[in-house]
Amino acid sequence: MADFAFYGERLRLARMALGLTLDQLGARVSATRQYLNQLEQGLKAPTEEMAEALAAALGVARRFFGLPGDTDIRPEQCHFRKQRTTPISVVSQVLARGTLLDGFVSRLDRELDLPPVTFPDIPAASAGEIEEAAEAARHHWGLGTGPVSNMMRVVENAGAVVSFFGGVSERVDALSIDCRRPMIIRSEAKPAACRLRFDLAHETGHLIMHRGIQTGDKPTEEQANRFASAFLLPRASFIHEFPRGRFLDWAAIYALKLRWKVSAAAILRRAYDLKAISADQYRTGYIHLSKTGQKRFERHDDDIPAEQPELLPAAMRTLEIEFPGAVERIASEVGLEPDMFSHVSGLELPVARAADDNVVPFRSYL
Repeated sequence: MADFAFYGERLRLARMALGLTLDQLGARVSATRQYLNQLEQGLKAPTEEMAEALAAALGVARRFFGLPGDTDIRPEQCHFRKQRTTPISVVSQVLARGTLLDGFVSRLDRELDLPPVTFPDIPAASAGEIEEAAEAARHHWGLGTGPVSNMMRVVENAGAVVSFFGGVSERVDALSIDCRRPMIIRSEAKPAACRLRFDLAHETGHLIMHRGIQTGDKPTEEQANRFASAFLLPRASFIHEFPRGRFLDWAAIYALKLRWKVSAAAILRRAYDLKAISADQYRTGYIHLSKTGQKRFERHDDDIPAEQPELLPAAMRTLEIEFPGAVERIASEVGLEPDMFSHVSGLELPVARAADDNVVPFRSYL
């Protein structure tokens, strides 16, 4: 028996975060699937040499296995696209990465005055309720009725951490995690700006309307899409600006796209939902986008600046400037080596700077 602390659930957490099967991990450390399963179940304890080998294979410090378990993020806290068809292995991987990132962010939260979490709790299901929820959220955050200049900053100023989980699965496009400090995660780091903004608004809808509700089915996904449309294109402003006529005015639609930073496809859908165009016009518009090769990448996508996460990088940078080495220390406290940290955060640990650098107030970036 080992004379050091080793919790099997911590081994499973690290393995799941990397998306490894027991057999794959076994190949890395020359151990059988059965033996590793016994370690994870707490039925056996590893030798010191095996604990070191497991730590090296998983990108964690050996002390990681002996840390008190962070509260694991539960499936009902996660809002996945197409959750019901997402493989259990993918769900487990995302939950594990989210749990590890949450552990790091929680400790970072203790050392910096991060923005308070201000997502309102507004249950909504019907079209009318969703319109009201979107308007209430805009009012809550003082956004008025005009275009949202930067959707990334809206969610980060509301206290959410935005990050990217590369290499998860094509089935996971975007998701949000409703924990103490909400997280919004994308699996693709460089989507079109309009698509990213809509995804952020979609996940905002889940965090506002679906607290404690299992999502991922067609009704809740449609509700989040309706919220995103209503949030990014407020009803009164949109009806006033949308060009009505017998034929779709594409020049005007693209002008709206550039002004509101919302895709032409989303503009058409919003116009249809608000009865500004007929079903035939909506169908015609959709066919036009498809035939002109704009289903995935639309005209003027490159003209809209990309929005990048700022909260977590700025928090790390600020802490590092004031206390060189502090970010690496926090990562070490939660047992994450540089590769695993990058894996769960999408960021690199900063290089320590000189202690006499000027200190930048954290909130100056907002």
